[in-house]
Amino acid sequence: MIPLHVPADALRPTAIALGSFDGLHQGHRRVINAIVDHPPGEADGAVPTVVSFWPHPREVLHGETRLRLDLPEEKLELLEPLGIRQLVLVPFDRPLADLSPEEFVRRVLRNQLQARRVAVGDNFRFGAGRSGDARTLQKLGERHGIAVTVLPMLWDGPERVSSSRIRRALAAGAVDEARRLLERPYRFSGRVVRGRGLGRELGWPTANLRVDGRKFLPQEGVYAALAWVGEEGAAGRPLAAVMNLGPQPTVDPAAPSAVEVHLLDRRQELVGARLTVEPLKRLRGQERFADLDALVAQIGRDADLARLSITALTHDAERRSAAGVGVGEAPADEQGDAADQQDS
Repeated sequence: MIPLHVPADALRPTAIALGSFDGLHQGHRRVINAIVDHPPGEADGAVPTVVSFWPHPREVLHGETRLRLDLPEEKLELLEPLGIRQLVLVPFDRPLADLSPEEFVRRVLRNQLQARRVAVGDNFRFGAGRSGDARTLQKLGERHGIAVTVLPMLWDGPERVSSSRIRRALAAGAVDEARRLLERPYRFSGRVVRGRGLGRELGWPTANLRVDGRKFLPQEGVYAALAWVGEEGAAGRPLAAVMNLGPQPTVDPAAPSAVEVHLLDRRQELVGARLTVEPLKRLRGQERFADLDALVAQIGRDADLARLSITALTHDAERRSAAGVGVGEAPADEQGDAADQQDS
């Protein structure tokens, strides 16, 4: 996997794609391609590098919590196939925020990172009070011997492709729309922790997932999902699953929101394992049932609907893949024992 560096440890000189690149959607990849696809015969020895700020500037300047579509470790896996050789996170603090555009280019891009080429989107802003824009960066680049490429925004219908638009789709439970804008599946991972065991008692044991609190999660509800068990993440054949994201209004209304995953038709010990989840379709919202019997009956209906949804989505993905439209992964054909040994 490509390395994650602070500026002082970066491989230099650099060719930099500069921005937050949260989600690494198709618009972001156009900016990255601009520094990776160097014309033949014009190699300058610069290391293809993505440079982002951490934490998000709005967290420092305005105290806002900014949940991420991709955490840094997840971004490393996504960047490597694009030809990037390192991810550099510039620590964002008040002194950095107070730098003028000129000082930022001189200190960070020229002196620290020895940038030879930089690519940004045309909505890029930087420097104290966001006083610098992409055109400012081009002028300063000329002064400091840095070639700057500005890429236009990518539009999809009447609205541009953006991380904010993807977040809105996920916040509405529209994981299919988020997948379309990302041009890849939306996934998250966490460690399975031991729960109270109520799911097992009800006949529907669940893996309780501890997800990094900085990760953006979709709208609360019940989802058909795919899951992978193991440190390698989404590698190998996925497992069919149903996921509950949110509180437990029937059994414990005061409990905090949680991620609970039930692997369909499979027995497996999961406490301590890493679980990667890809929500495929939101089946319903959170509900409070009259009693546990009503809850158990609904969970059974959720599982049946999840199986049907996964099968339909898998066949559609395979058909699109065969037609050269996209790539899908089919869930493993599990013929195992009843799912009564998962962690609850």
